[in-house]
Amino acid sequence: MMAEKKIIDVWIQHPNLNFINHPIFDSLRRWTGMEKFTGEIPVEVTISAMDEGRVQKGLMCAWWGPQGALISNDEVASLVKQHPDRLVGIASANLFKPMEAVRELRRCVKELGFKGLRIVQWLWNLPATDRRYYPLYAECIELDVPVCLQVGHTGPLCPSEPGRPIPYIDEIALDFPELRVVCGHIGYPWTTEMIAVATKHANVFIDTSAYTAKRYPPELVNYLKGHGRKKVLFGTNYPMLTAARCLEGIDELKLEEETENLFLHGNARRVFKLD
Repeated sequence: MMAEKKIIDVWIQHPNLNFINHPIFDSLRRWTGMEKFTGEIPVEVTISAMDEGRVQKGLMCAWWGPQGALISNDEVASLVKQHPDRLVGIASANLFKPMEAVRELRRCVKELGFKGLRIVQWLWNLPATDRRYYPLYAECIELDVPVCLQVGHTGPLCPSEPGRPIPYIDEIALDFPELRVVCGHIGYPWTTEMIAVATKHANVFIDTSAYTAKRYPPELVNYLKGHGRKKVLFGTNYPMLTAARCLEGIDELKLEEETENLFLHGNARRVFKLD
């Protein structure tokens, strides 16, 4: 049955050694039993994992933190160039250099064809309302691309406070009502807050990255089945989780066909303007 589903994964990374072996992910390695890597990972490993999970397209993120790029935009662009039918680039930028960041985002979208911006707030220990984000929000609106943020607690060994949906996501949506905001990791343990914020604001969305279908909180499933069916997007946070694993048990959610199609690919196509 899974072979019949169309799937877009809105949060993946292809890990280089700098990223996959970074000390901030020690806690994730402990949870998953993943050893440190000693050799570079071919992009075909990521494509194979997508194939196994029947993922047609993966939105591949660059990562930038205070110490520089963990995965650079040009690395992502190179991988997308190798598999343009399967991968879509999502940019990242240096919050501490606002104009450099704006110009880099503009380059990624206009020259490299990227479809959004990823900022992982806990890397910076700065909530999404910090002034350093605001030039990038404005540029996302001008470029007509979403900003992708993290909500909820952090698995990596960094503070969780920047991932609170209320007040931070709520306030940036008030300041930038035109900005499409995709909030990854469902907001747990503040999922109810995240649902409230997505309900309140027309351009705020939730993605399910880092969670398997069997672990979706009941309130998220009810939202997905009801008035939130156009607000929730499928994601994995690969390589933390594969699509095949994330999708185990999805049939048990008993989603209507239209709802399932929106969740697995339709909402992503609309929000990221993939067509």
